[in-house]
Amino acid sequence: MKLTETVEITGHLMDTGVLARVLDDVLEYGGDYKVDRLDLGREHDDESYARIAIGADDADTLQRILNRVQIHGVNPVNAVDADLQPAPADGVFPDEFYSTTNLDTQVRLHGRWHPVDRAEMDCGLVVRAGRVHNVPVADVRAGDLVVCGATGVRVTLPLPDQLADEQSFGFMASTVSSEKPQALLVRRIAERIREVKAAGDKVLWVGGPAIVHTGAAPAMVALVQAGFVDVLFAGNALATHDIEAALFGTSLGVDLNRGSGVPHGHEHHIRAINRIRAAGSIGAAVEDGVLTGGVMHAMVKAGKDIVLVGSVRDDGPLPDVYTDVIEGQRAMRARLDGVGFCVMVATMLHSIATGNILPASVPLVCVDINPATVTKLADRGSAQAIGIVTDTGLFLEQLARELVPDYAGA
Repeated sequence: MKLTETVEITGHLMDTGVLARVLDDVLEYGGDYKVDRLDLGREHDDESYARIAIGADDADTLQRILNRVQIHGVNPVNAVDADLQPAPADGVFPDEFYSTTNLDTQVRLHGRWHPVDRAEMDCGLVVRAGRVHNVPVADVRAGDLVVCGATGVRVTLPLPDQLADEQSFGFMASTVSSEKPQALLVRRIAERIREVKAAGDKVLWVGGPAIVHTGAAPAMVALVQAGFVDVLFAGNALATHDIEAALFGTSLGVDLNRGSGVPHGHEHHIRAINRIRAAGSIGAAVEDGVLTGGVMHAMVKAGKDIVLVGSVRDDGPLPDVYTDVIEGQRAMRARLDGVGFCVMVATMLHSIATGNILPASVPLVCVDINPATVTKLADRGSAQAIGIVTDTGLFLEQLARELVPDYAGA
């Protein structure tokens, strides 16, 4: 006999295609289903409701299906307490641990639903002193009580206006394409940034070195100085080439004013790193008058947070760069409190890393000349990602003109 579990889901099930994806996942993972109830909303803004009986041949398969469909906002109908099992060792979850989504989550303990402290995908849920924490596998400790299976766990889909309201972002939610009205897209993003700042929330930026290579650093500086950049995530490259441009007027040895190489220009980036290392840090270089311009200078002067996380290919690196990626992840997570909007510009790996730790309720825009960057971000679970395929320099110049009235352009 098949094992069954009755689940339910509420939301815009038909126009978003969520219901179809749920049913496809049930079949793909080796189960079957019966839709017991389907209430469709009458008006455009009305939510729909579905109750589905999911069947599988064994308990393991059923649990895998329940874990899978929960990423779409599907929850069991029958509320029971979560199954808690101790972590067998530091940095190791029990085999049956619940793998988190980026949706707001609650866990049932002793007959009451407890909110999880934050939403992040691909982590585990640990109960400590009656509170439920979202914990990366590297941070779990032996004996921690870990939530196992989907029983006693429920998630909540973001409201439609948290992702894309019809007037502002709805028209951008189609397949990634360069054939979009660029000026209108930038204007809508500027409007959303103003709304986020007016609400007292932060704007997080994730940037790659193309910001400097394309000559858009002055536009980025203008945005920082105007208060529209609260947190910046990047790698060693953006900071290095920004500092190189400030010290030598080049980026990767290319004169940014003439667009041509200069004698010994290939040495400039490592000489820039060496000068900052001699000062001790980017902040110290600004304070000592060594660094007097550029994006890093503007961020330090404005007292804003910068998190630089490096990779094995980095030169130097700069002294501010986290070379331990686990520590870098922790530093990024620590800066997410109060973030209400995220702009990702010309960096695939840092964009994906940031998307992995952001809750689904935080809207984000990913800008890149390569449509694959935006597609990969969405494929890895950041369904709230809105993609704009365009040149980084043009985008930042246009956005600066929208947000900073006296910005005339580089």
